Amino acid sequence: MVKADIGLIGLAVMGENLVMNMESKGFTVAVFNRSVDKVRNFVDGRAAGKNIVGTYSVQELIDSLEKPRKIMLMVKAGKPVDDFIDTLIPLLEPGDILIDGGNSHFPDTIRRTAYVEGKGLLYIGTGVSGGEEGALLGPSIMPGGSLAAWPFVKPIFQAISAKADGMPCCDWVGENGAGHFVKMVHNGIEYGDMQLICEAYQLMRDLPGMDADEMQEVFTQWNKGELDSYLVEITRDILAVKDEDGLPLVDKILDTAGQKGTGKWTAIAALDEGIPLTLIGEAVFARCLSAMKDERVLASKRISGPVPEFTGDREAFIEDIKQALYASKIVSYAQGYVLMRSAAKTYGWNLDYGAIALMWRGGCIIRSAFLGKIKEAFDMDPALGNLLLDPFFREKTESAQGSWRRVAAAAITNGIPMPALTTALSYFDGLRSERLPANLLQAQRDYFGAHTYERLDKPRGVFFHTNWTGRGGNTASSTYIV
Repeated sequence: MVKADIGLIGLAVMGENLVMNMESKGFTVAVFNRSVDKVRNFVDGRAAGKNIVGTYSVQELIDSLEKPRKIMLMVKAGKPVDDFIDTLIPLLEPGDILIDGGNSHFPDTIRRTAYVEGKGLLYIGTGVSGGEEGALLGPSIMPGGSLAAWPFVKPIFQAISAKADGMPCCDWVGENGAGHFVKMVHNGIEYGDMQLICEAYQLMRDLPGMDADEMQEVFTQWNKGELDSYLVEITRDILAVKDEDGLPLVDKILDTAGQKGTGKWTAIAALDEGIPLTLIGEAVFARCLSAMKDERVLASKRISGPVPEFTGDREAFIEDIKQALYASKIVSYAQGYVLMRSAAKTYGWNLDYGAIALMWRGGCIIRSAFLGKIKEAFDMDPALGNLLLDPFFREKTESAQGSWRRVAAAAITNGIPMPALTTALSYFDGLRSERLPANLLQAQRDYFGAHTYERLDKPRGVFFHTNWTGRGGNTASSTYIV
């Protein structure tokens, strides 16, 4: 009996499509699902006649695999992953490989890598991006974990991944939880990109009063230039879809957004690292605010504000929105990369930032022509601390400033919420400010808590305390940084 090249557990949409993708690239795949009816329906239906082996117990799955066994879990993040790991470990042999392809939180992957390696096995936690279509036709894959496992899964992962300029959108990311961390940041940037596009949509809808057809034309044009990306492309397509009555379907969708947690995890990781991930944080909070539909309906009847009024040149304003969107998008990526650099130091990961940009160029949700410029930036300066300091991105944000500020001012003046776009501009202005008002903040902290401060006329790292009231004495609190 011919052994399967890889096994996969979890036949939901992503799992099924990954199996079909692997089989189409010449690999034999064994499958298992806790609800075995799914296995039977899959192998008798969509997978009929293909090199896909249905198994109806964990032991049967293991027995069907070539050694070292490679088993990919496509199950719900959290306890189900741990449960399957504990079920599989006693049945496997040293050198066998467990792969978690779900959206697991990276601290869980760090813990699981150590646990599985402690049992003599190998572990990979990999991000898989692209949704069901990407899983079937070629996703972006971001593996991390046990480096010794990479040569055994590399031929499969790189064969099934998306390709950009002929290169696979998959490469080894780093140790333990690095793959899932990079996938988490990818999803955080995705939150930011989506929110920025939605804000551009709202601004065009509420200020010049454009309808869906007019906005669809705008997004069509934007997708032919520097904003060329998957999310702009699907926004174009969404705006073109009509309901049964011929009216735009998008106008009939309830304005409350859901989320699965990866954006929140990214924001929390940024707080833990002390990194100002302001745009992605606002994108998460915007979804939270959208979910407060009843409160917003009530507030709309009780709290007054300006009525949007537009009197300018509409074509010029649309160009301003385009430039503001592009500049804000740069900020989103810049913040995400600063977070990855900080986490790499914290966790001892050796991340290749240019390679990460290439992994995101195809298959994934944030894929865009824009990512090639990020690769070029890190090729030119591997130690680049912030994308906004790269010559290309610096020129783009500087040249967009006029448009960016006009759009932000128009939104604020007309009472149109633009949390992501305006916080991107605030971050840009904060980053380029040699002096911020934190001197006053430190004085306040020292006044009420004796937390000390540094002085401009003294060396860094030397701290002072002032008895501001004359009653506090000279004892200072310990100095600490969170």
